[in-house]
Amino acid sequence: MIVRPWTALVVASACAAAGCSAPGFSSSMASTRDGQPPAYDVNPQPRDRIRFGGTLRWPLPEFPAQFNFHHVNGGKGTVALVLQGILPFLMRANEKAVPHPVPEFLRSARVTATKPRQVVTYRINPRAHWSNGKPIGYADFAAQARALSGRDPRFQVATVTGYQEIAKVQRGTDDREVKVAFDRPYADWRSLFSPLYPAATSRNPHVFNDGWVNRVPVTAGPFRVRRIDETAKTVELVRDPGWWGRPAKLDGIVFRALDPGAMPGAFANGEVDLMDVGTDPAGLRRAAEVRGARIRRAGGPDWRHLTFNAASPVLSDVRVRRALFMAVDRDVIVRSDLAGLGRPPRPLGNHFYVNTQAGYRDDSGELGRYNPDRAGRLLDEAGWVRHGAYRMKDGRTLALRFVVPSGVAASRREGELTRALLARVGVRVNIVPVPTDDLFDQYVTPGNFDIVPFSWLGTAFPLSPLRSVFARPQGEHIQQNYARVGSAEIDSAMDRAIAEVDTARARRLINAADRLVWQEATVLPLYQRPQVVAVRAGLANLGACGFWEPAFENIGFSSRS
Repeated sequence: MIVRPWTALVVASACAAAGCSAPGFSSSMASTRDGQPPAYDVNPQPRDRIRFGGTLRWPLPEFPAQFNFHHVNGGKGTVALVLQGILPFLMRANEKAVPHPVPEFLRSARVTATKPRQVVTYRINPRAHWSNGKPIGYADFAAQARALSGRDPRFQVATVTGYQEIAKVQRGTDDREVKVAFDRPYADWRSLFSPLYPAATSRNPHVFNDGWVNRVPVTAGPFRVRRIDETAKTVELVRDPGWWGRPAKLDGIVFRALDPGAMPGAFANGEVDLMDVGTDPAGLRRAAEVRGARIRRAGGPDWRHLTFNAASPVLSDVRVRRALFMAVDRDVIVRSDLAGLGRPPRPLGNHFYVNTQAGYRDDSGELGRYNPDRAGRLLDEAGWVRHGAYRMKDGRTLALRFVVPSGVAASRREGELTRALLARVGVRVNIVPVPTDDLFDQYVTPGNFDIVPFSWLGTAFPLSPLRSVFARPQGEHIQQNYARVGSAEIDSAMDRAIAEVDTARARRLINAADRLVWQEATVLPLYQRPQVVAVRAGLANLGACGFWEPAFENIGFSSRS
């Protein structure tokens, strides 16, 4: 299970992840000279080498229901993945994680003033329009900025990061020029307005919250939605003749929700055309045996972790959370998850950068080191006294619910290892399997768990998409802080980093914020998630993307395959 900060959540990377190769099968790229995986591995092909036609069958680990990505229940990877072909994403990152304006939507986007306020001016492509014929313009930007600002609690938003810094949105020389002024400098302004929704969605809380549930009422991209089938758990896209850019090479894409355990069989049987191997060595071996399969790999921005629910009575004491951090031997979990993938086991020591990313440093300190003796002393200090196998306080056993999506073998293994490790310090762990489709809506978002494993998917912006994960909840509005706790110090540190435009200083400030997040002991990073993807021979401009983001109109099958 993967979740993506985009501004935040997800369940499948937009490029169908990939990671490391193993003997006995073809991999289009092995590694860079320093032994690190390549930045991306997607069989890049120019459009003239890709044939028109064909349908790409793309599996998803869960079926999306809320197609408003900015809604608290919609910020998932599966949702972002589907939307990239049908809605405006204004920026697209290259393999070096540098975002650039998408020309079909923007003629330009740049900072045009810094004093007295930072102002970003967007020039919209005059041909850009919604599928209902309305032009994309100023009204869409203004309405979305207001809806996501957090000022109106009727909008159930996933994150307000960046939008809460906007002072005003003004019309420029015409409706195709938009000027966005910020109250204070905001370095990651390129992360905003992607995806962009029509003003009719963002003006009305009812439409924002419910108007995109199991439906996509309007589009603006190389594809449009032909059918959403809740019974078959499929979302079918077809080429949109109204698209003003270069036409999509594929006739269509069929996204189909499959239990992760069923994906290797579906790929082997020719039911799907690509498969996110993730951390499944058996699935990797089976995919490698499929005739004509290619295994693509890259260094990914995604990271695996355990989130602890600080709103749980047992975990409300930071001493207990810190004890649990030190009682979990991350090396054991990392070695187990990455076994058979050819990936060196290396625990992650940062909440904002992955190991191979510029700016990374290990900020974990003692909380990242396995120390069961120190963990036991902290639990004693917190009043949890050992009686036999487990600890008790005021007649209550120290017991935790470790919620896992059923059918995801890695999550189950993580639960079993955590149960064995915490038992050593007198903590009982009960593993609770739940339907994958219900994991977030029924358990994580409402706080019906003590510990949950999933992955955050990185983007070209190391901090701003994750601010909502660590910012203090405002009443019931947790955004994506599923741990449900934060501090003024963390908020202030993140805001200083986000406002810094100098890259070197910003990295130092981000790491300063990270050290504070470690001390809060709510999200325990495990490892940088490997990107390993199996694809059909000839699939072009898709695979192991790393930070690189594909143009969906250029995805297709090579004419030489």
